Amino acid sequence: MKRVRKIVIGVIVAGGVISILLNNRAHINAKSRNDFQAAIPVSVVEVKPEKHTETLSLVGTIFANNDVAIVAETAGKVKEIFARVGDYRQAGSPLIQVDDEIKKADFERARVNYDHAKKDMERYASLRSEQAATEMQKDNADQAFKVAEAQYIVARRQLRDTKISTPISGIVTARNVDLGSMVTDKMVVANVVDISRLKVKLSVSEFDAFKLKAGDRVEVTTDVYPGVSFDGKITSISAKADEGHTYPVEIMLENNKTHPLRAGMFGRVDFVSISATEALAIPRKSLVGSMKAPQVFVVDNGLARKRDIVVGPAVGTDLLVLSGLRAGETVVVNGQNNLKDSVAVDILK
Repeated sequence: MKRVRKIVIGVIVAGGVISILLNNRAHINAKSRNDFQAAIPVSVVEVKPEKHTETLSLVGTIFANNDVAIVAETAGKVKEIFARVGDYRQAGSPLIQVDDEIKKADFERARVNYDHAKKDMERYASLRSEQAATEMQKDNADQAFKVAEAQYIVARRQLRDTKISTPISGIVTARNVDLGSMVTDKMVVANVVDISRLKVKLSVSEFDAFKLKAGDRVEVTTDVYPGVSFDGKITSISAKADEGHTYPVEIMLENNKTHPLRAGMFGRVDFVSISATEALAIPRKSLVGSMKAPQVFVVDNGLARKRDIVVGPAVGTDLLVLSGLRAGETVVVNGQNNLKDSVAVDILK
């Protein structure tokens, strides 16, 4: 019995010794791993403010300053044509003459009635002042004049509408009728564009929309005239985004007689008004994760600390840092793929 007890006690003591040895070995292995991790070599850069000159260059479409569809306000057969496609016409110039024989007759009748009613009104006003006519007679003459005047105005307008004119000065780009064609009311008979001034339309991101303002100067270039730039000015920036969450911008520029531009061309717009800014920046390659959830490793007392940051637009190979870092901090730029949070690092010189 004593012998069995001694054997059991010996087994227990041996098990304890083995457990202590295994535990010591685990600590030694863990320390070895930590010592190995502490030797992870990395390259770093110091975070500091730098001046960045941002550039914004976008392609837009050139439009005419004014593009008008000429609509007929009468009906009839085309009697005369005063302009061909490509002709330049001043505002108010006639383009098409519609048959006006009946309209002239209506106008003459309305004019005669108007003159007669006007004389009657004046005569009854004089008679009433002399008590030679009743108040009712005077009122009837007044009412008859107003009716005649309205008919005269309508007839005059209908006669004028038989001569279809352009409301703006510009070039005729389309004429949809010929001599002898039938014109109907509200029919588009021609198109006139004013390209003495031009508009460039494009859209900018929400970030860029807040850097620009109406009145800012831009430079416009085209593939048609390499090396030639046109001065323009921002006239409007929409207060509402479109379906693509971008903001429409409109730019005005004077057309050039030496290098004339046309509506429908593409133009590259350089927003030269964007000035240089001073901001914190880090190399793009220091980023860990995606642009939606950017992180970097910051070296603090020999340890790599993973930190969330907020970045702005890219400027060359750098990213502007909006928040999350301070000037003077050290960021890992090489070797971060082997790092974990709070791991010791060895900075390469």
